[in-house]
Amino acid sequence: MTAATAADLPASDLPPSDLPPSDLHVAASKVPWRAFFPGVDFKLLRASAETGTFTLLLRTLAGASLPRHRHLGAGEYYMVSGKMLVRGGKEHGGITAVAGDWGYEPLSVIHDSTEFPEASLLLFTNHGPIQFLDDQGNTAAILDWQQVQAMAQGPVVE
Repeated sequence: MTAATAADLPASDLPPSDLPPSDLHVAASKVPWRAFFPGVDFKLLRASAETGTFTLLLRTLAGASLPRHRHLGAGEYYMVSGKMLVRGGKEHGGITAVAGDWGYEPLSVIHDSTEFPEASLLLFTNHGPIQFLDDQGNTAAILDWQQVQAMAQGPVVE
């Protein structure tokens, strides 16, 4: 008896590392919106067990915010429309991001409330978990690729 090689096995029986690389295409317009935080909805575009990376399309209402958090993996965003105030915005020593802006958020950076004074749409990728913090700096929750993937199975919002 001879051992089977990867060439002898059907593609569905190959371990993932032996599968040829393939493109990923998401018809984002067909992905339903899900609730994320009050006034913030998301569409999961990708979650990777391999790297812990997740990519979301975020839609916010005017006045919505994301609570204080620490990036346990670097993050990147692209503002499609609207306005985002990071650490109080430029007027307070932070960042004001508007449509067309891209930003990088390094590992371990802490953001106090991130605010959206206008209805906004942004593409967000995080390369690892996000640690949400309470007022004393204690861990309130950890958001990772698995939790985002589970949340993407939750109720659809309009």
